[in-house]
Amino acid sequence: MSPVPGRSTVDAVLDQLQAQVSDGSWAVGERIPAELDLAAQLGVSRPAVREAIRALSHVGVLEVRRGDGTYVRSSADPRPLLRRVSRASARDVFEVQLAYDVQAARLAARRRTDADLARLEELLRARDEATEPDAFGAADARFHLGVAEASGNPVLIEAMRYFIDRVHESMRTIRLDREVPEAGPARHRAVLDAIAAGDPEAAAAAAAAVVEPILAVLESLLGREEAR
Repeated sequence: MSPVPGRSTVDAVLDQLQAQVSDGSWAVGERIPAELDLAAQLGVSRPAVREAIRALSHVGVLEVRRGDGTYVRSSADPRPLLRRVSRASARDVFEVQLAYDVQAARLAARRRTDADLARLEELLRARDEATEPDAFGAADARFHLGVAEASGNPVLIEAMRYFIDRVHESMRTIRLDREVPEAGPARHRAVLDAIAAGDPEAAAAAAAAVVEPILAVLESLLGREEAR
């Protein structure tokens, strides 16, 4: 591997890691170098390496084993898929978020612990207090991820973790766009209240009520653009 060029750092790191797998330098079942070593070899920050590893682990190329290291699971190249996700429209993102959020809320209402509820309260408070668009997008994404984590479903949690950056970006964009409504504190509070009450169907309905108005406006705007 060699130092990465000046384009998007995470993408460049991901390309180099994938190349090591694709050309057989790292065989399936082999443990790859530690994050600090990779960061030094590539001349990038450790968070950039961690993000690239996380992306490749979410699509099954790498496997992170806590306390042991990161191992190669597959030699398949997921970059076409990752690029499609990165280029998805806001409507595409919210259609997927609707599916994830509804099921996550339903399961969270059945399985949440007292610790989950306390954490969701903190995440919702942080979301309500965020004002700057990027901070708001990050806080909103953390709350939605927190609901997924309270679901107790490891597949749903990992899927949401993989998808959460696009949720963050989309909510940031919506905060800057006055044409698209953002579901305010009351609708998010309804999701948490239903989860706390242990009512799966109310939680699912409340989660849908957060995303569906945004989707409706995006559909309308898309129709308006197509009619031009």
